[in-house]
Amino acid sequence: MNLADQALPAPAFWPAASAGVQRHTLAPRANSPVRGRAAVRVRVRALALISVVAAHAAALYALTRADLSPAQVAAVPLQVALIEAPQPAPLQAPPEPAPPEPAPPPVVKPKPVPVAKPKPRPTPVPVSQAPTALSADSPPAPEPPAAAAPAAVAEPAPSASPAPPAAAHAAAGPSAPVVSAARFDADYLNNPPPAYPPLSRRMGEEGRVMLRVRVSAEGLPTAIELSESSGSARLDRAATDAVRRWRFVPARQGDQAVSAWVLVPIVFKLEGS
Repeated sequence: MNLADQALPAPAFWPAASAGVQRHTLAPRANSPVRGRAAVRVRVRALALISVVAAHAAALYALTRADLSPAQVAAVPLQVALIEAPQPAPLQAPPEPAPPEPAPPPVVKPKPVPVAKPKPRPTPVPVSQAPTALSADSPPAPEPPAAAAPAAVAEPAPSASPAPPAAAHAAAGPSAPVVSAARFDADYLNNPPPAYPPLSRRMGEEGRVMLRVRVSAEGLPTAIELSESSGSARLDRAATDAVRRWRFVPARQGDQAVSAWVLVPIVFKLEGS
């Protein structure tokens, strides 16, 4: 039987001293049953609260330890097998080098036999002529410019195959016809001298131009080459342009006119220099 179910005694009151005095309830004594039951309830509640807090703390600690503990890894068994090492292969001797092949004997080439070339016929040297002097202040005159040693060479004939000795002696009897050089200083040709370039005159340019002209059988210049320059491109061009309009006396081989080369000198000289 619990203490709460026990019958509590009725509180005792002091009797009133008089009719006008109010009644007062007396406080329970220190060892009264009511005060003991209240203390028991407080203790029970405190123990229950402590138990709940302890249970929560234990659960939280268990969760924390579970997270911090390392995971258990199952051990894997290792299998070891012993393998015998292979036997080393026997060393083979290196093959002997093959003997070198003998060098082929040198091929001796036969020496070429020199072929005798036919001697060219002597060409007569024409008479030298004086070069043409062109003055800057002198007006163009019909006097033909003279050439200094114009060398006229006739067209060489195609060389024939060497003739037999008997035929060579037979052909050496008559003399070859004489070749005369082409001319450009004949009075009837009326070849005008080249014009002095104005810029060259102002700059004081002088010089000697040597042209190599191919004269056809009709006496016309078919090709002009610059054999020697005067040092001025203007003077060279003026001389070439003038000679291109000239007429020539063609070279002759006997009585026949032939095409040949001739050297034409032209001198550019300022007056008073």
